[in-house]
Amino acid sequence: MVKHIILWQLKDELTPDQKQEISAGVKAGLEGLMGRIDGLQDIHVTIDRLLPTSNADIMLDCTLTSFDALKDYAVHPLHVAVADSKIRPYTKTRICIDYEA
Repeated sequence: MVKHIILWQLKDELTPDQKQEISAGVKAGLEGLMGRIDGLQDIHVTIDRLLPTSNADIMLDCTLTSFDALKDYAVHPLHVAVADSKIRPYTKTRICIDYEA
Protein backbone atom coordinates (compact mmCIF):
# COMPACT_ATOMS: atom_id res chain seq x y z
CA MET A 1 0.00 0.00 0.00
CA VAL A 2 1.05 3.57 -0.66
CA LYS A 3 -0.09 6.66 1.23
CA HIS A 4 -0.40 9.91 -0.73
CA ILE A 5 -0.82 13.02 1.40
CA ILE A 6 -1.02 16.58 0.10
CA LEU A 7 -1.38 19.89 1.90
CA TRP A 8 -2.52 22.98 0.03
CA GLN A 9 -2.60 26.63 0.95
CA LEU A 10 -5.18 28.68 -0.88
CA LYS A 11 -4.25 32.00 -2.46
CA ASP A 12 -4.14 34.97 -0.09
CA GLU A 13 -6.41 37.15 -2.22
CA LEU A 14 -9.38 34.82 -1.74
CA THR A 15 -12.01 35.88 0.78
CA PRO A 16 -12.97 33.55 3.63
CA ASP A 17 -16.25 32.75 1.83
CA GLN A 18 -14.40 31.97 -1.40
CA LYS A 19 -11.95 29.75 0.48
CA GLN A 20 -14.83 27.85 2.07
CA GLU A 21 -16.56 27.36 -1.29
CA ILE A 22 -13.35 26.30 -3.05
CA SER A 23 -12.43 23.90 -0.23
CA ALA A 24 -15.86 22.28 -0.44
CA GLY A 25 -15.42 21.88 -4.20
CA VAL A 26 -12.01 20.25 -3.74
CA LYS A 27 -13.44 17.85 -1.17
CA ALA A 28 -16.40 16.89 -3.35
CA GLY A 29 -14.26 16.55 -6.47
CA LEU A 30 -11.51 14.42 -4.97
CA GLU A 31 -13.70 12.25 -2.77
CA GLY A 32 -15.92 11.72 -5.80
CA LEU A 33 -13.06 9.79 -7.40
CA MET A 34 -13.55 6.88 -5.00
CA GLY A 35 -14.58 3.78 -6.92
CA ARG A 36 -13.77 5.42 -10.24
CA ILE A 37 -9.99 4.96 -10.42
CA ASP A 38 -8.37 1.53 -10.23
CA GLY A 39 -6.01 1.15 -7.30
CA LEU A 40 -7.52 3.97 -5.24
CA GLN A 41 -8.51 2.28 -1.98
CA ASP A 42 -9.43 5.23 0.21
CA ILE A 43 -9.59 9.01 -0.11
CA HIS A 44 -10.39 11.72 2.42
CA VAL A 45 -10.14 15.48 2.19
CA THR A 46 -10.03 17.50 5.40
CA ILE A 47 -11.26 21.09 5.18
CA ASP A 48 -12.81 21.66 8.58
CA ARG A 49 -11.89 21.04 12.21
CA LEU A 50 -8.54 22.66 11.45
CA LEU A 51 -6.87 24.15 14.49
CA PRO A 52 -5.55 27.74 14.47
CA THR A 53 -1.99 26.40 14.49
CA SER A 54 -2.49 24.95 10.99
CA ASN A 55 -0.82 26.71 8.09
CA ALA A 56 -2.58 24.71 5.37
CA ASP A 57 -6.19 25.04 4.24
CA ILE A 58 -6.83 21.60 2.72
CA MET A 59 -5.41 18.12 3.31
CA LEU A 60 -5.76 15.14 0.99
CA ASP A 61 -5.09 11.72 2.52
CA CYS A 62 -5.47 8.74 0.23
CA THR A 63 -4.36 5.15 0.06
CA LEU A 64 -3.48 3.34 -3.15
CA THR A 65 -2.65 -0.28 -3.77
CA SER A 66 0.88 0.33 -5.07
CA PHE A 67 3.37 2.86 -6.36
CA ASP A 68 2.24 2.02 -9.90
CA ALA A 69 -1.35 2.78 -8.87
CA LEU A 70 -0.18 6.16 -7.56
CA LYS A 71 1.53 6.93 -10.86
CA ASP A 72 -1.64 5.94 -12.75
CA TYR A 73 -3.81 8.06 -10.40
CA ALA A 74 -1.61 11.10 -11.00
CA VAL A 75 -2.33 11.10 -14.76
CA HIS A 76 -5.84 9.64 -14.73
CA PRO A 77 -8.16 11.95 -16.70
CA LEU A 78 -10.75 12.12 -13.89
CA HIS A 79 -8.10 13.14 -11.36
CA VAL A 80 -6.49 15.64 -13.74
CA ALA A 81 -9.89 17.21 -14.43
CA VAL A 82 -10.46 17.81 -10.70
CA ALA A 83 -6.93 19.16 -10.21
CA ASP A 84 -7.15 21.50 -13.21
CA SER A 85 -10.61 22.87 -12.41
CA LYS A 86 -10.89 22.84 -8.62
CA ILE A 87 -7.35 22.97 -7.20
CA ARG A 88 -4.59 24.46 -9.34
CA PRO A 89 -6.29 27.79 -10.11
CA TYR A 90 -6.81 28.56 -6.41
CA THR A 91 -3.73 27.27 -4.58
CA LYS A 92 -0.46 29.04 -3.84
CA THR A 93 1.44 26.11 -2.33
CA ARG A 94 1.35 22.33 -2.51
CA ILE A 95 3.29 19.98 -0.27
CA CYS A 96 3.23 16.26 -0.99
CA ILE A 97 4.49 13.21 0.84
CA ASP A 98 4.18 9.66 -0.50
CA TYR A 99 5.27 6.61 1.43
CA GLU A 100 4.84 2.86 1.61
CA ALA A 101 2.49 1.81 4.39
